[in-house]
Amino acid sequence: MSEVGDLPDAELVSLAKNGSLDAFNSLVDRHQAHVYGLCRRMLGQPESAEDATQETFLAAFRGLNGFKEGNFQGWLLRIAANQCRDEYRRRGRRIAASTLTPGDTNGDAIDLPDGGETAEGTMLRHELGTALEQLLLELPFEQRQAIVLVDVYDLNYDEAASLLETSLGTLKSRIHRGRERLRRLVLAHPELFGEVHRLGK
Repeated sequence: MSEVGDLPDAELVSLAKNGSLDAFNSLVDRHQAHVYGLCRRMLGQPESAEDATQETFLAAFRGLNGFKEGNFQGWLLRIAANQCRDEYRRRGRRIAASTLTPGDTNGDAIDLPDGGETAEGTMLRHELGTALEQLLLELPFEQRQAIVLVDVYDLNYDEAASLLETSLGTLKSRIHRGRERLRRLVLAHPELFGEVHRLGK
């Protein structure tokens, strides 16, 4: 199992297609945290994110023969984005940022650029990322989805549009509206940034 787990994705996929459960489980182990992080940021609730993550890997297992070549992680993220959309529609609700407190992280905060900072700067960046992640939950789902992929996971516009199976123009519009709405939310929720302001003095 450990030797299998050291293989690159392409070889693990080939083995899994030939019936190796160890190979597929190694792919799950390797990519589970990344997929869960995407689902949590899109859905907000850990339970929903866990369900979507599980469904993502079930769908990947069932559809593995449909994966030819390329970026396996990108293929998984495409499935995860679709599962998040389905889970969001099924549950028909979201967590409002107003119900969260600055200590509510729901996991790792958004990792903002550090710029060679001090220890105090690292703390400031973490607090800011946590607050921004909470406000993301206030965005309409499709805007949140686009912003998470482009601004958090660093996909370029073409990659994100392909992953979400939408036009480049639609993606850019969602990101523009989402960023503008996020900016207004930052201004409207100074309580989420209180600790950041204190550290920055």
